[in-house]
Amino acid sequence: MRMPRHRHLPWALPAAAALLLACVSPSAPAPVDPVPPPAQACPCLRLIGETTLEKRLNFGGTTVGGLSGIDYDAAQDRYILLSDDRSNVDDARYYTARSHYTADALAAPEFTAVTALQSAAGQPYAPRRRAVDGVDVPDPEAVRWLPGGETFLWTSEGDFARGFGPALRATRAADGVLLRNVTLPAAFQPHTHEKIGPRDNDSLEGLALTPDSRTAWLAMEGPWLQDGPRATPQSGGAPVRITAIDVESGRALRQIAYPPDAVPHQSPLPHGYTTNGVSEILADGPDHLLVLERSYTLGVGNSIRLYRIALQDGSDTQGLDALAPGNHQPVRKTLVADFAHLGLKHVDNIEAMAWGEPLPGPNGPRRVLVFVSDDNFNPAQVTQFIAAEYLEP
Repeated sequence: MRMPRHRHLPWALPAAAALLLACVSPSAPAPVDPVPPPAQACPCLRLIGETTLEKRLNFGGTTVGGLSGIDYDAAQDRYILLSDDRSNVDDARYYTARSHYTADALAAPEFTAVTALQSAAGQPYAPRRRAVDGVDVPDPEAVRWLPGGETFLWTSEGDFARGFGPALRATRAADGVLLRNVTLPAAFQPHTHEKIGPRDNDSLEGLALTPDSRTAWLAMEGPWLQDGPRATPQSGGAPVRITAIDVESGRALRQIAYPPDAVPHQSPLPHGYTTNGVSEILADGPDHLLVLERSYTLGVGNSIRLYRIALQDGSDTQGLDALAPGNHQPVRKTLVADFAHLGLKHVDNIEAMAWGEPLPGPNGPRRVLVFVSDDNFNPAQVTQFIAAEYLEP
């Protein structure tokens, strides 16, 4: 999710927020205790380590930031990192990097290359102020390698203001050349005037590939307009649609309704901004997904929770024009970890998640998850890398 300007301000002004807190009138809403997550089946994540990048790190003539997607190529021991820069700071782009860890420490990543994403015209995407007719200004969010490491899939939340909806694209890793657009179901296209379809800047945020890479699961960040409201501190709001599509044809195979948490914290500021939604998904074998929920509360900060769901749980909702109580069965979710309890020094705007290189263990490989935060190119935020051992639920 590329935060619009008014959403940048909460992260950029911690001192101002503190000043506002001191000036809140007695009639302003008092802070409330955080909403507890559902019961946890086990302590399923063990922190290995965390590290942050130097602010405004320059690599290859670009500013490293806005990292919203990550995936690992085991054959070449490299990560791909997708920036959600809409060609405002530099060209829309992706990085490759190496990152290593032991059982108890995470080293800083070593960036190895940066490449501009190319449009169908064979050129880097232009920023909105110089937008090309017929070519969107993408909002890159999630990325997954395809087998062989020569091609990757990536998502864009869309360019709604110019009539472009969410997109799923295949790009050649060596040079950023666009190979094809995957045709998405018609329901993914926005119809904001009719209040139908995905919301602007709240759409195609998460991408997971099944182990055979034939099926892609696509997660909306927030509910579709016709399905109901976004999450608030009082309610989780309407369900979020997560859809399985055939990668070759784009045909929808199954769709499930995922119930987000209520925003964990009430803002201590009058009318303080709050949000919660799905920021990434990741396949955990053929039958389960890991779902990363990311929330923000003005005056409090970010909250991150990781859940696990069964893909055959809940009803298939792709035939429903609108989700309403009683016309579907949402999936059940199991808490894997609340990042507030991982032992992190700081929890930033975590948007990216991937399986990393396994650690050796006496009973076989130990799986590791790698997380990255999107700093929104905001000096008050950081680009945070986290590695954690995944303990079987």
